[in-house]
Amino acid sequence: MTPERTGLSARLLVRRYGGVAALDGVSLDVPPGRITALTGPNGAGKSTLFRCLSGAERPDAGQVLLDGRDITHLPEYTRARLGLARTFQQLAVFPGLTVADNLRVGAEQAGRRSPRDADFAVARALRQLGLESVAERSAGTLPTGTLRLLELGRALAGDPTVLLLDEPAAGLDADETELLAQLLTALAEDGRAVLLVEHDRELVDRIAHSVHTMTAGRIDEASEQLPGAVDER
Repeated sequence: MTPERTGLSARLLVRRYGGVAALDGVSLDVPPGRITALTGPNGAGKSTLFRCLSGAERPDAGQVLLDGRDITHLPEYTRARLGLARTFQQLAVFPGLTVADNLRVGAEQAGRRSPRDADFAVARALRQLGLESVAERSAGTLPTGTLRLLELGRALAGDPTVLLLDEPAAGLDADETELLAQLLTALAEDGRAVLLVEHDRELVDRIAHSVHTMTAGRIDEASEQLPGAVDER
């Protein structure tokens, strides 16, 4: 029997660097079928929260739950194979590999061991992001906007149930931003849980179901519901 999906949750996360609390008791729910946005000034703790959720760092206290399972002490690669994927504020593609091979890395990191499964995942990601025409080009020859889409595609190649997206619209032109908006909306409608850190407030207001503001290592108790994005079913 497949366990019920509840998405990703942070429970009272604390992360200190010396005497400074980058996370000071942060709790947050990222439910399936919704786009949850996180805003706040630089230094508020958003990147630290992403690292603790993805497994790049371990919190000093608190829990990270994925579909109710405690994953606080699991490494990144195990979380990836459980369905958690992320993108980075600073681009982290492999410039010497082709677009298709970058996507293949994402599929393999998520545990797709058979070549057939990886081929299918790569083809689907190329189609989703509109990258078929550059599939055999080296990533290092592409403009920033295309690389942003490639990084998202690499995350999608693993068919994750939870996506952590760190400023995915940075460097995108109007057409690419429109593609991103449509894709993230479709991913949420398909049941994925999406956590979005994004400075493009127009994009956030358009696609997010709720917005949480983070300040000085804490999330404000009151979240902002965005009626335009809420599914009325």
